[in-house]
Amino acid sequence: MAPNASSARPTVLYMSYDGLLEPLGESQVVAYLEILADDYIIHIISFEKPGDIAQRESMARMETRLRAAGIVWHPRRYHRRPKILSTLWDMTRAMLLALVLALRHRALLLHARSVLCAAMLFPAKLVGGAKLLVDIRGFWVDERVDGGMIAARGAVYRVLKHLEKTMLVGADHIVTLTRASVPLLRDDARFGRTLAPITVIPTCADLALFSPALSAPGARDLTIGYVGQIGTWYMLDAMLAFFAAVHRLRPDARLVIVNQHQQDQIARACERHDIAPRAVEIVASDHRSVPAHIRRMDAGLALISPFFSKIASAPTKLAEYLGCGVPVVGNAGCGDMARIIADDGVGVAMPDTRPETIEAAAAALLECLADPTLGARCVASAHRHFALDAGAERYRSIYRSLTDGAT
Repeated sequence: MAPNASSARPTVLYMSYDGLLEPLGESQVVAYLEILADDYIIHIISFEKPGDIAQRESMARMETRLRAAGIVWHPRRYHRRPKILSTLWDMTRAMLLALVLALRHRALLLHARSVLCAAMLFPAKLVGGAKLLVDIRGFWVDERVDGGMIAARGAVYRVLKHLEKTMLVGADHIVTLTRASVPLLRDDARFGRTLAPITVIPTCADLALFSPALSAPGARDLTIGYVGQIGTWYMLDAMLAFFAAVHRLRPDARLVIVNQHQQDQIARACERHDIAPRAVEIVASDHRSVPAHIRRMDAGLALISPFFSKIASAPTKLAEYLGCGVPVVGNAGCGDMARIIADDGVGVAMPDTRPETIEAAAAALLECLADPTLGARCVASAHRHFALDAGAERYRSIYRSLTDGAT
């Protein structure tokens, strides 16, 4: 069945494995699509966690927000158990829904936010003839290995790697988060050596929301901060070791951690590093209140395990810190982060997290913070690399290239 070109606005079917009620879904899916909905009829299939679905007010607010933008939302319940069967169940139902929606609304473009979503949209591409945009958020299969979820070179790895290669080779366009990942996507046999156009669009931020304080802060203690969850990728122990090194140089230093669900775990880790409770503040926050917490910081932490899969990752917090005028303490091995920090002079990029490197980086940060132009450089860097409007315009250009002249 041929896609429809008669509508004034082409139809796009978008699929996200992240729920729109999660902070990542709100900032990295909804924020973009609200801008693009001016020119496209957009249907979204997302996988929502049961706990989020139970929050009826949040569901109603999101439905109202999307409806106001002219976006049609098709939320699916995400199932975690039984482990493999639940994923297959979710995928099968979403695959059928996508096929029905693509044919019913004669979609011209299928936008998959991950290789897994691309697999669920692929039957709709084959049957309906729409173009497929594969929007990778990292090296998906390798993340499963690096995170200890599957064995390297095992049977599951081989199956998933074949799926990943098939989706990348079958894509009509690929979006990746980092410049560092492009040579691998283009030339490495593990990713199929795709011939599709590749566009780099990092995780952007709403810089009207993540913006500097309106006035300079008064006298206060030196504040080092971190925003987000901890776990597989973020090196909590290294970040706490870094704070401890700063605290030895500046006994007035305080640590602020904005985290929703792991506060007890973080408190226990602080004890292991002999960080006194009076020097630490652990707070929960909704997405819209996060900028106010960041503005209290003199520097933001973003130390990420330098696994192979992280070459294709771009931490959202990098854009959010810089947008608020806050320099970043990062490390090599995570996408373009270290290059941006070093090239733009917006913090400290550590080559590794050995104790001696951490000590040197703590001293370098204090020297860096003495520069009165640092905050302005951070804001300029955010606007150069991570402006949401600029990211949306790159997506608009891709959408246009894949839908113009389609019949």
